[in-house]
Amino acid sequence: MGDLGDLGVDLGDLSWGRVIAAAVVMAIAIAVAVVLRLVTGRLFRRAGDTRWAWDDLAARLVRDLAMPLAVLLGLWTSAKVLELPRGTLDVTARVLTAMTILVVSLALARLIAALVTSIALARQGVAANVTIFANITRVVVLGVGVLVMLQSVGVSITPLLGALGVGGLAVALALQDTLANLFAGVHVLASKTIEPGDYIKLSTGQEGYVVDINWRNTSIRTLSDNIEVIPNQRFSDTILTNYHRPAQDMSLLIQARVAYESDLERVEDVVIEVGQEVMSEVEGGVEDAEILVRFHTFAESGIGFTAILRTGEFGDQFRIKHEFVKRLHRRFAKEGIRVPYPRREIILPGGGEPSDLISG
Repeated sequence: MGDLGDLGVDLGDLSWGRVIAAAVVMAIAIAVAVVLRLVTGRLFRRAGDTRWAWDDLAARLVRDLAMPLAVLLGLWTSAKVLELPRGTLDVTARVLTAMTILVVSLALARLIAALVTSIALARQGVAANVTIFANITRVVVLGVGVLVMLQSVGVSITPLLGALGVGGLAVALALQDTLANLFAGVHVLASKTIEPGDYIKLSTGQEGYVVDINWRNTSIRTLSDNIEVIPNQRFSDTILTNYHRPAQDMSLLIQARVAYESDLERVEDVVIEVGQEVMSEVEGGVEDAEILVRFHTFAESGIGFTAILRTGEFGDQFRIKHEFVKRLHRRFAKEGIRVPYPRREIILPGGGEPSDLISG
């Protein structure tokens, strides 16, 4: 009996020793996780100071995975140290595997969404803020991760996929307008019809700079700094003018008129000189652009012409036109070139003067 009692005490001591060892392992794992968090945080900040985007993504992935994986590894090591029963150890392994898959899926979803956003920014400029591709990518990666996680814990995903197929059909019928907007947004981006930063105008009257294209609608900022939200489906059934295609710079046509007695050669020289001055001195002008003058109309009170200038983008035209009209008016006055008022010449029967008709 004494031997059995001694054995029981030894087994109890051994059990408490395993608990203490498991606690020590867990404490070490938590300490390692905290250290990794601090180190990866510093690495992430260091990567943010560089001009290369890929090191930011790699540092973010390491930061997202380091701490949770260290804790999960500590939990698994502690379970092994405790020498849990076979069934309990199997359940613990499945739960920890599922948690690991979930953590990795979240980190990969964030990484791939950031990668898609980075590519979009590189292709479309710093003003781009396209969320639709990033959101779709994030949902797809998380969905695959959840299915793998369920499979890892012993849940058969075959019936689930069948149920999702039937449910997806029902959802598609119920959300026709939403899905139409989603696919319209993807088509708009894939075909490069419009991109964030473009100035567009719809035949229905909406116009402004494209701010964002998400899964349901497109936001545009008007010249008055208001935001208009347009369903993506609208772009498939309306006429759209993109003022940034094929290039951002555009021609600016300004109509004017001079008196019949004016020297048209001198008028043309003056208009070109003023146009070149505006192009070189006013913000938004294209300095090396050729200034064109085209006389086109024998109007009732003078000869009409068009001055053709060049602006850097749609929003610059108002400043260019403002400065050009002021400077051309001042130059015409200096050169003695008259801008005529509308007038009528009345010819009376018998050669009488209008005053004779009035007095009579």
